[in-house]
Amino acid sequence: MIKKKISIINKLGLHARAAAKLTKCACEFSASVQIGYAQREIDAKSIMSVMMLAAAQGAEIEISCEGKDEEAAMQSLEALINNRFDEDE
Repeated sequence: MIKKKISIINKLGLHARAAAKLTKCACEFSASVQIGYAQREIDAKSIMSVMMLAAAQGAEIEISCEGKDEEAAMQSLEALINNRFDEDE
């Protein structure tokens, strides 16, 4: 299992479109992907759970990946978040 803390840097945080992209990315891997925020831990492959986190810009989340492709999953999720979910801001 690998874990990493990542800050949400896009202007709107984990709004619906960003949550959908994050969930889609997590679902591309067989590894289990969890997100911890505000003393909650959710399944990143569930869009409703990701949206319920309501992580705004500046929030620090902790991503945990476990499985045979955990490193690839972490790299892909980290790149998506650091690229502001492919949004302008």
